[in-house]
Amino acid sequence: MAEEEMVNAEQAEQPGGLSVVVTTPDDSIRVVTAAGEIDHHTGDTLRQALEVSDTLSPRVVVELSQVTFMDSSGINVLLAARRALSEAGGCLRLAAAADSVLRTLQLVGLDTIIDCHETLHQALSN
Repeated sequence: MAEEEMVNAEQAEQPGGLSVVVTTPDDSIRVVTAAGEIDHHTGDTLRQALEVSDTLSPRVVVELSQVTFMDSSGINVLLAARRALSEAGGCLRLAAAADSVLRTLQLVGLDTIIDCHETLHQALSN
């Protein structure tokens, strides 16, 4: 059965907030579903969900379909997570980014560093 953890869900109710749900559909991968805005006020919420630990898989997919805004703080969180997960023998993939977020990822070239997939299913299949 999938394990689920809510991180700072109360922030999502506030304008500009972020909620993060972490699920583990199986022992080999962790899915981090973010909703809201990722900026300097909310970046730590995402950073905590992406941390490498001994008990969680270092293979992570971040589902971004409900993220409405991401600034450089979010980009930096994703870059740091990619590096840490890679060093732990894992990987980071991004899935289902909304058009505005995808444009940001493409403008800074993050889509050439981190695998981006159109759907969560595609990210989980590769």
